[in-house]
Amino acid sequence: MARPNSTVVVVVGESAGGVVAGLDGLANVRAVTDADTVGLAVGRSHSAYVVHHADPLAEVGAAWAGFFDGTAPTGTLEVAVEAALARLRTDAVTLPDYYVVLDPDGLADTAKHWWFGVLAGASPNRVVPSAASVGAVRDVLSALAPGRWWPDPPDEWLHGLARVVPDRALH
Repeated sequence: MARPNSTVVVVVGESAGGVVAGLDGLANVRAVTDADTVGLAVGRSHSAYVVHHADPLAEVGAAWAGFFDGTAPTGTLEVAVEAALARLRTDAVTLPDYYVVLDPDGLADTAKHWWFGVLAGASPNRVVPSAASVGAVRDVLSALAPGRWWPDPPDEWLHGLARVVPDRALH
């Protein structure tokens, strides 16, 4: 899939849907609240930003946290990684330009390590903390810093997640 015309931002956290909806109508922002239309909206948008809350790595992150917390059945992480890679290879999903993580202080320790250790380690500046409000995310959008892209292809990086220990992942 060709790179989109817009900067794609995924907002994650408990109130992500409401925050994304609140961004609708801002100049140069296309807020997409329906997960089923994200791909179409990203492909067709000419706005500076397309913001949504459909994280293409949600299952991988949950499986990684479950793997290290001991709450996921054996093999869950491997299955989630293979499913994500299949979606990425077929362009069913793409990695966003940025993740905006709402209320990072309220996250469980392993989730913090996922966002600010594993993902930020793979692509510094692409994972940005924010308060869980429309105004805070609007301010984050106006100050996004460039950084290297996600590892491409993502196979080696994603297959190596079981070796990234949470207490050593945080930067």
